[in-house]
Amino acid sequence: MEGTASEIVVGLDIGTTKIVVIVGRKNEHGKMEVLGMGKSESIGVSRGVVSNIDKTVQSIRLAVEDAENKSGVDIKVVNVGIAGQHIKSLQHRGIKVRHNVDDEISQNDINALIDDMYKLVMLPGEEIIHVLPQEYIIDNEQGIKDPIGMAGVRLEANFHIITGQIAAAKNIYKCVHKAGLEVDDLILEPLASSEAVLSDEEKEAGVALVDIGGGTTDIAIFQDGIIRHTAVIPFGGNAITEDIKEGCGIIKNQAELLKVKFGSALASESKENEIVSIPGLRGRDPKEISLKTLAQIIQARMEEVIENIYYEIKNSGYENKLICGIVVTGGGSQMKHISQLLEYVTGMDTRIGYPNEHLAKGNAEEMTSPMFATGVGLVIKGFDSVERKNVSNTGEVVSHSKKDKGGFFKKVMDVGTKFFEDNEG
Repeated sequence: MEGTASEIVVGLDIGTTKIVVIVGRKNEHGKMEVLGMGKSESIGVSRGVVSNIDKTVQSIRLAVEDAENKSGVDIKVVNVGIAGQHIKSLQHRGIKVRHNVDDEISQNDINALIDDMYKLVMLPGEEIIHVLPQEYIIDNEQGIKDPIGMAGVRLEANFHIITGQIAAAKNIYKCVHKAGLEVDDLILEPLASSEAVLSDEEKEAGVALVDIGGGTTDIAIFQDGIIRHTAVIPFGGNAITEDIKEGCGIIKNQAELLKVKFGSALASESKENEIVSIPGLRGRDPKEISLKTLAQIIQARMEEVIENIYYEIKNSGYENKLICGIVVTGGGSQMKHISQLLEYVTGMDTRIGYPNEHLAKGNAEEMTSPMFATGVGLVIKGFDSVERKNVSNTGEVVSHSKKDKGGFFKKVMDVGTKFFEDNEG
């Protein structure tokens, strides 16, 4: 297997509850083979944002070591995800007037249009993370998906622009760098998750991807094959654990276990007489908790999260155009009756999203858990960027052991204009 087939790509998902490193390679059928996966508990991240650099670095190192041992790959370069409440998205239109009318529109014209978008003036402390072309307009001809090879003078495009805080991004770079790695690409987490769990038909028909993590809930809305809206809500599974802890008067890891083992998002589905006994601390009497009460606590918080999700879907203006409704993924989607509650509150068709869309057969069973949607998606996004580099004129593809060290330092130092310089997608 030559060229891209043997290219190894690593995804690093720095989550609020866990850090996951996935090492993947494409097989000859274009599907992704997982060579190894490492994970560790995440202790330096809160609500999707790095809050303690040293602790995060330790966790990254543990996960990387784990993945290296399982895959036999010396990991050097990673595609890392970014999330958090600071993420915003906006729509903008770019215009380029072409002087050489005889030449057909090339990738270079499109790149120039995209580069122009990176020059938009943001609020202080904010930085553009992604510039995603939605559709092109050539000489007032609307709705063109792929303009390459066409003739025209005036090339316009509608862009979906995703911004985030420079500080949050810099802290991610810092952590990865201190863990002895380099960042190939910084990718918005809901975009990665959607790569892993959504099919092209769903994106075409209209779908809202909801990724419920520990600290954040990420949303990406697609319609007509185009990304229409992205948002990050600062609530997730941890908020539910906190509520159980407070409501039942138990400690955090007991609350987490109770949620995972016995939790349900619909109180009406739980019986009154089912009771769990939780051992008391240091010889105190055990606590008895009815599963009905537990479900009521979970449902109350879950409804609040879903109201936020529904607000974002309505806000996007595509509420009535999503034929495929909602796909829910992430660790939080494993809660019993979560899809029923989503359907009940939003009235939209809902399914659980497993990251098996691009995975090769024969990968470990646990890889298809919704918990790993973001990690798998980061690897898939990495393949896309390898292919882009192969296609673009430079032909510069970075291998795992030979990535040029200078590039990374330049990226971190030169925060202003070109912080995410080669991030086209």
